[in-house]
Amino acid sequence: MEKILSVKDLAVSFKTPSDKVQAVRGIDFTLSRGETLAIVGESGSGKSVTSKAILGILSGNAVVEKGEILYGGKDILKLSEKEMCRLRGDRIAMIFQDPMSSLNPIVKVGKQITEAMVLKGKLSKSAAKERAIKLMEEVGIPDARTRYERYPFEFSGGMRQRIVIAIALAAEPEILICDEPTTALDVTIQAQILELLEKLKREHRLSMIFITHDLGVVANIADRIAVMYAGKIVELGTAEDIFYRAAHPYTWALLSSVPDLETTETLEAIPGVPPDMTSPPIGDAFAERNKYALEIDFEVMPPMFRISQTHSAATWLLHPDAPKVREPRIIRERRQRMEKMRGDEHGEG
Repeated sequence: MEKILSVKDLAVSFKTPSDKVQAVRGIDFTLSRGETLAIVGESGSGKSVTSKAILGILSGNAVVEKGEILYGGKDILKLSEKEMCRLRGDRIAMIFQDPMSSLNPIVKVGKQITEAMVLKGKLSKSAAKERAIKLMEEVGIPDARTRYERYPFEFSGGMRQRIVIAIALAAEPEILICDEPTTALDVTIQAQILELLEKLKREHRLSMIFITHDLGVVANIADRIAVMYAGKIVELGTAEDIFYRAAHPYTWALLSSVPDLETTETLEAIPGVPPDMTSPPIGDAFAERNKYALEIDFEVMPPMFRISQTHSAATWLLHPDAPKVREPRIIRERRQRMEKMRGDEHGEG
């Protein structure tokens, strides 16, 4: 598949009055055309910092220590602000977590959708209005022509998120970054928004980066999943690799906390707290919280071990000399169900 975006050895830190926070510590991943890549991890793992670096909207105290973000043959990190303005929204757009803070409360939603189209000279005001109404209909807002003249407070949370999605699509971007877009919504509306995003991705031929702390949210929409912990990607693979063949103890812990009606195992909370990123551990950052930790985990950071062509994980448990550790029962049960379903389908065929 054609690679549309490549992130290479990206490291981002933040200056504070007393110290430096190492938010992202050398990560690598690619995004293919038409693909949905989910970046999953707890708060503070570096997910949102990564997305903001791609868009060039890091805060003033952020420092890109090293790395490249390649799009269209150019390193985004070396573009001028003027060049980034042309890229931002036009080619790469973003949907944020809280739609109310993303929308201007004193500007009608129609104007907020058309603003970028008119300012960048893409369409006349009347043509932009018609396109905005069409987008509102496309994202599932009923009576769009009337609601075009409404203010954000006149919409529910789910409808406001649909407006934000319409704004993101207005400039016809190639890449859509979704930063926790369903977190503030109830479960029913969450499912509707996920279904909408998947539909729009197909119809607009989008490539998507979906950021979340909840693996369960991306089960049905992600093609590949990158699991982040303490500023590093600790496991990367297809959705099937991660859900049924996970290899890193942190991924096991995340999966063990995802509700599953068919699993008999009790859900588990991840013990402890993430490390202080002003002084990250020298070894595996998850070691202190990892019941499978080896002595070497506290001394040396593990490399990425390749498991298959699509799957790799940074855990010393994959070293040939490591003791064999059995994955948690909840993951074994899920894989067994998947294999049984495939066997049943094959039998029916």
